Amino acid sequence: MIIYPAIDLKSGRAVRLEQGRADRETVYFADPAEPARLWRDAGTAWLHVVDLDGAFSGLAHPANWEAIRRILALGLKVQLGGGMRDEAAIERALGHGVTRVVIGTRAATDPDFVSRMVALHGADKVAVGIDAKNGMVAVKGWVETSSLTALDLATRMEQCGVKTLIYTDISRDGLLMGPNFEAQEQLLKHTRCNVIASGGVARLEDIERLALLARSHANLDGVITGKALYEGALSLADALRVVR
Repeated sequence: MIIYPAIDLKSGRAVRLEQGRADRETVYFADPAEPARLWRDAGTAWLHVVDLDGAFSGLAHPANWEAIRRILALGLKVQLGGGMRDEAAIERALGHGVTRVVIGTRAATDPDFVSRMVALHGADKVAVGIDAKNGMVAVKGWVETSSLTALDLATRMEQCGVKTLIYTDISRDGLLMGPNFEAQEQLLKHTRCNVIASGGVARLEDIERLALLARSHANLDGVITGKALYEGALSLADALRVVR
């Protein structure tokens, strides 16, 4: 199981949003390369990076791309989401050295687009983010809720050739209240795709419980954690020891 430390970018800074709300923003680092360097030195091989400006508006933010370039220069594998809504954005990200892009909003509205991107770039390069509240998929930076269930979207994406899904319970994201283990397990049972759990990781015990879940569900690829690392509730070194 892989630990994916999270870096959320807004106007070039590393921030966290409580439940994805732009009016509940905390700035942790003016230079996002700083936490990336700290986590690289702690032993991580991957980062989960989100362009929040892209997620909300669908448009790339120049300051965020400069930050992404500095992060990529550290030699880490980067999984990038936020604004991956057209072919040009995806080609730009992969062309700059991003290891894997995450399609969110457009996956819920245009499965054919996802199929084309998987065919063009390969299943290892394209993941789909399923962000859900009360089991329903949220889109456009979590500001709108669709009529699609998370499980239905997972089925559609598997049929599109998607290999990796990132499942986020947005009701828990940024609250340090623990993941929605039941929803994560339900998705793991529902799909053959690899699943990355996200939302609510608060302490080492959460990592231990997910690692235990991975023993019975081989498709649990990893877990994304952000706020717990920034606020010292979780040590990345300890989390890495658990999964190793």
